[in-house]
Amino acid sequence: MSQMNLLQAINSALDTAMKQDDRVLCFGEDVGAFGGVFRATSHLQEKYGKNRCFNTPLTEQGIIGFANGLAVQGRVPVAEIQFADYIFPAFDQIVNETAKYRYRSGNEFDVGSLTIRTPYGGGIHGGLYHSQSPEAYFTHTPGLKVVVPRNPQQAKGLLLASIRDDNPVLFFEPKKLYRAAVGEVSDEDYTLPLGQAEVLREGTDVTLVAWGAQVQAIEKAADMAAEAGISCEVIDLRTLLPWDHDTLAASLKKTGRLVINHEAPRTSGFGAELAASLQESCFLYLESPILRVTGWDTPFPLALEKEYFPNELRTLDAIKASVGY
Repeated sequence: MSQMNLLQAINSALDTAMKQDDRVLCFGEDVGAFGGVFRATSHLQEKYGKNRCFNTPLTEQGIIGFANGLAVQGRVPVAEIQFADYIFPAFDQIVNETAKYRYRSGNEFDVGSLTIRTPYGGGIHGGLYHSQSPEAYFTHTPGLKVVVPRNPQQAKGLLLASIRDDNPVLFFEPKKLYRAAVGEVSDEDYTLPLGQAEVLREGTDVTLVAWGAQVQAIEKAADMAAEAGISCEVIDLRTLLPWDHDTLAASLKKTGRLVINHEAPRTSGFGAELAASLQESCFLYLESPILRVTGWDTPFPLALEKEYFPNELRTLDAIKASVGY
């Protein structure tokens, strides 16, 4: 075991994957000798050469189109989009090509070996062009998997699982935690299951669910709620597509209450899908309406970044409202 931050864990996963399989390639803007804007790919070009870790032109659509071509020919591309805010020029390639390739060919061809890494979310004072959380756009697209880690140990295991999964995966990395999240990570090769949520804390009064950096917010809110005598079950969703309906439903049937927290804006955020699906299957178990604590329906602000976040205080207010309904 080694102490790693989130960036080091991602780098370790990429190193492990490239060492284990010479078909694995890492590429994107400035990922080569520079090691990426956040240094997630540091030293990979030194170890594996310019043919396996290399820079691309500044064209996100081109990066993913190129990645699709590599994947369909049997390579294992790990493409980096430097900021999730700039994934939109590649949107057509991802939703119309990557996601549909297997289906439209009748399973004759696929790009299932493709993984797309990208840092998302706020917390670095990046303003409206370097702080967005666009995960919900892609959860509407059959044929993709969408994964978000919360800490270094999760990041390494989930990224290795994503690279080895036989479906294309979007791997959103919470850049707020890149250097802030530190923990023990195995130096060995390991994977964690995709599509399976993790219950971090069992409780009886209300279920809290989040993913990525917002898991910290609900954990802090659960601690504060405990001081008020409220027992919270805390769940990290981890995979948004496919999401683990069974784990969330079992928890909601136990507690009767659910608070969902995500950083993206409220309207059509992924929390809306969770709420709609779970009220269909758990309606008779509900003690109060399902509540969402989210970012605001505005462009991500620079000066008011702190006020934008759905933090533990807003989450605690929702917990109390749910319990007191």
